Amino acid sequence: MSTTRRRTFLKVAGIAGAGILADMTAESQAQETPRTTVSMVQTAVLSIAYEDSGNRNGFPVILLHGFPDDVRAYDEVVPPLTKAGYRALVPYLRGYGATRFRDSSAPRTGEQAAIGQDVIDLADALKLPRFAVVGYDWGGRAAAIAAALHPDRVRATVLIGGYTIQNTVALAPPAAPEGEHRLWYQYYFNTERGRAGLEANRRAICRYLWQVWSPSWHFSDETYNRTAASFENPDFVDVVIHSYRHRIMNAPGEARFKDVEATLATRPKILAPSITLYGGDDGIRAPAAAIPPDERAVFEKLIARRVVPGVGHFMPREKPDAVSSAMLELLAGSA
Repeated sequence: MSTTRRRTFLKVAGIAGAGILADMTAESQAQETPRTTVSMVQTAVLSIAYEDSGNRNGFPVILLHGFPDDVRAYDEVVPPLTKAGYRALVPYLRGYGATRFRDSSAPRTGEQAAIGQDVIDLADALKLPRFAVVGYDWGGRAAAIAAALHPDRVRATVLIGGYTIQNTVALAPPAAPEGEHRLWYQYYFNTERGRAGLEANRRAICRYLWQVWSPSWHFSDETYNRTAASFENPDFVDVVIHSYRHRIMNAPGEARFKDVEATLATRPKILAPSITLYGGDDGIRAPAAAIPPDERAVFEKLIARRVVPGVGHFMPREKPDAVSSAMLELLAGSA
């Protein structure tokens, strides 16, 4: 073989080899990168939109967002879970994103018992006998309710903001002025002016809440706008308004949840191994330096309570590794 022909052969062989190597690398990366699908599941009340990532045979972890947020809150929490072999399920709560009420005449309620039941309904529809839960804000309350009322179903809980189950059958005494001031939006939503304001200015109001609840988090317009689209759900305003009115007895709940709300008012214990996380700079409520006795009493197995400095209300976005590592710790230590 001449020198020229030999060089041509080696060049062609090198290109072919590189192509084969690239194909093998792409295939390997495709196998290593957990796939994510956007799916819809039917429950008795809702068509729930959710993102499903990781090994479909892995142990399921349900991650629940709060108000005003959506599934994008967990974009950086999910990868460590799926890399460890778990299945991550991130649903849009009622009133958000593509989740819809199946019956046009169904009450657009946002009471805590309904949102907690949605978690169980989702698990039933997906045929998940057991699962773990992560949640903050509304999602944290829903996660806590699912764990408290269905201890046989919930293996572990990461509750951002701690135990937030409410007493909706008796009014709580007024908080200190500073605490009452931080809840201005709840009182606003209890007025018809507040309903009209949320209807007309939902994006501006929710963005303002992001800013004041997480004062040290500097998010981009793109980050906010990706989530704000979920607030265009036709049920968003009704669900939000009902949630904030029901919790202070200014709106009736659904009759089917009357006994459930009475049970929740007793602060039922959470039996699953749990880790509670608090943002040190949370603009809604500053966490206590040490665990209060009434908080310790509601956890049968509180593995850890952590206050994360420099983090506001939106911890899954601001410090995602604190959230994912807490869940991985719990799952490694429980069966």
